[in-house]
Amino acid sequence: MSRIEKTFEKLNGAKALNIFMTAGYPDTPTSLEILKNLPANGADLIELGIPFTDPMADGPTIQDSSLQALANGMSLQGTLDMLSEFRKDNNDTPVILMGYFNPIYKYGCDKFVEAAVAAGADGLIVVDLPPEEDEELRIPAQKAGLDFIKLVTPTTVGSRLDTVIQNASGFLYYVSIAGVTGTKSANIDQVGAHIQDIKSKCNLPVAVGFGIKTPEDAANMAKIADAVVVGSAVVENIKENHNKNMGANDLTALLSSQISALKNAI
Repeated sequence: MSRIEKTFEKLNGAKALNIFMTAGYPDTPTSLEILKNLPANGADLIELGIPFTDPMADGPTIQDSSLQALANGMSLQGTLDMLSEFRKDNNDTPVILMGYFNPIYKYGCDKFVEAAVAAGADGLIVVDLPPEEDEELRIPAQKAGLDFIKLVTPTTVGSRLDTVIQNASGFLYYVSIAGVTGTKSANIDQVGAHIQDIKSKCNLPVAVGFGIKTPEDAANMAKIADAVVVGSAVVENIKENHNKNMGANDLTALLSSQISALKNAI
């Protein structure tokens, strides 16, 4: 049983909190401290973002964090190294590598899968890799035990939904808005109806992300989904307080308060 499966089984119907962070942001040492502290603060799953120059699904907050991380020298290899450091102290919390296909393709799909497994990754979310083109990465990933997590959007309906959920594993990531991260909020009634349709076709847990900023947002989405994903609001908190020259310890404590509030809400 994978770490992702174990986490949902352990929750036994309670809702999971999935926190996104950008590897290497606001700087590499602080980023590692934030990563190490996420589970104690309430994160049941972690999405570790691989910085990329053109993160097309992400809004300004995560775009900026990605560019700053790259300027700091972070890379795909650096992201894997950070995960390896995390695994020295934590062998239980699932970590999903989230990013775009270009850096993986350049690194080499087979080489990347081998390195991701060795680093302790549990799954992949590759935002810009459609199901018609994913075999080069998906097949070796799933053979190696990495869950290949698919994105479902408000426009993924009918036969397209069937295509997208085919060969998915771990959980499904429901993008709650037709837009980029950190911008607008979702219509919970519309999201709920679509999730019911998804669950009629698939037994995987469904995590909802995009547009979830506050504990109230998280609580509402937890009523209709198995997991709630929060990313831009966390990255924005890092940005605002790092710009105030807040040290790593104080910043980690501040994030602890934010993430605990999200966890308590769901």
